[in-house]
Amino acid sequence: MSVGKASKEGYIKAIEGIERKTLVHGVRTLLTEFKLEGGKTLPMHNHPQEQTGYLAAGHIALTIGGVEHDIMPGDAWTIPADVVHGARIFENSVAIEVFSPIREDYLP
Repeated sequence: MSVGKASKEGYIKAIEGIERKTLVHGVRTLLTEFKLEGGKTLPMHNHPQEQTGYLAAGHIALTIGGVEHDIMPGDAWTIPADVVHGARIFENSVAIEVFSPIREDYLP
């Protein structure tokens, strides 16, 4: 069992304007918070993990497999393993995402 406690520390710069923090992880899943700066872009990419997310705050356009989705607070998504995806960030945003299996590169 693992418990993650709220803290303003521990964020890692992923790319310019995007920070991530692994909140907690188990054997099969990893929970991450992303702080996304308005006006920035998350380049198209893919990875072997399935990714399920929830937009807690802000406004983004999420492209999954070539289809763009307008994402507002309360919206959620799933990105299958190996599917190309990226995002345009319209305003400062916070996304919470689960990766399965865990991303070794996101382990604290």
